Order: sequence, then C-alpha cells, then structure tokens
Amino acid sequence: MLLYYLRTFLPWILLAVVSGWNDQAGAAAGLAAALVLLAQDLRRGHRLDSLILELSTIVFMALLTALAFAAPDSPLLDYGASMAIGWLALTAWGTLLAGRPFTEGVGRRDVGDEIAATNLFKRITAVIAIVWAVSFTVMALVLAYVQHAAPDDTALLVAVKIAGFTVPIVFTARYPEIAQKRYFARHGIDREAVR
Repeated sequence: MLLYYLRTFLPWILLAVVSGWNDQAGAAAGLAAALVLLAQDLRRGHRLDSLILELSTIVFMALLTALAFAAPDSPLLDYGASMAIGWLALTAWGTLLAGRPFTEGVGRRDVGDEIAATNLFKRITAVIAIVWAVSFTVMALVLAYVQHAAPDDTALLVAVKIAGFTVPIVFTARYPEIAQKRYFARHGIDREAVR
C-alpha cells in the first residue's frame, strides 16, 4: 500500500517542483503525470473505487492548469501548495463522509474479497483515511499561513510538506499490523493459524 501512495503523489510532487519555476508548466506536468498513471492503472484492470485519489488529482490538475493558463497573474497561484493539499483533504474527508474511504479501494488491491468484506479491514482502512484527512487538513492550513506570512521561506514550506506526508505514511505502514494484533488478542485468535 505504501508504494501506491508514493506513486499516487507523483503528479503532486511534479506540480510542487516544476511550479517553483513556472506555474503553467507545473500544473501541466502534474496533469500529464496524473493522466498517464490513471491510464496505466486502468490497463492493469484496477477498479475505479481504488482510483479515487487518481481521479481527484486529475480534476484538480485540470482546474489548476486552466487557471494557470487563463489567469497567469492570479493571486490564487501564490497559494498553489495549500490549495493542492486542501484539495486532497477535501477528497479524503468527502470519501469518509460518503462511507467509502479512499483507502478502502486502495487496500482492496492487496487483499482478497473475503478479507475486504470484514469489519476489521473496513475499520483499518477508515482509521488510515482519517489520519490522512487530518494530516492533509493541518498541512493545508499551515501551508496557507506560511505562503501568506513567509512566502519565500522555501525551507519552511518543504519542512511542512515533509512532516505532513511522513506522519500518515509511517502510520499507514504500521497501523494495519497493530490493529490486527489487537483484534486477534481481543478475540483469542491465533494469528499463525489465520495465515
């Protein structure tokens, strides 16, 4: 699952890096990468419910690209990083409110239908989605403040992004194992017998 997230955020990374030189090129690069990744995933047969972040990324990148070309002097472009992370926060919270956390579709890639139907799986993926949503929300707010108060402090902007992504990545990598151990211990299930 961790590799999935790193791959999924490639368009956002391109946006962040290339926009440092040119907003139009950054938005176009992010959009192009998002379209290529979605096409690859569809060719591999991935279900649409596992591609929520990819689809959301394409919508955001298309809107941002349109803005960057239609109004290249828009003050909104000065807040590109916080808008991008805010969009991810809205996506994460939206999927949670809809009762279909984006992480559920992602998690289904690594497990069979029998496991994906369990309450434990649904609980794990919901908790992971909440952590991502909270992290995105906090990161977007902090980035908006930094972009307003110290827009030229690149080191601080990068530090906020690194911290904002590191926390949910580490949590995503570790939480499923912890949750399974707790569940099996609580229900007196021998984990080795289940494997």
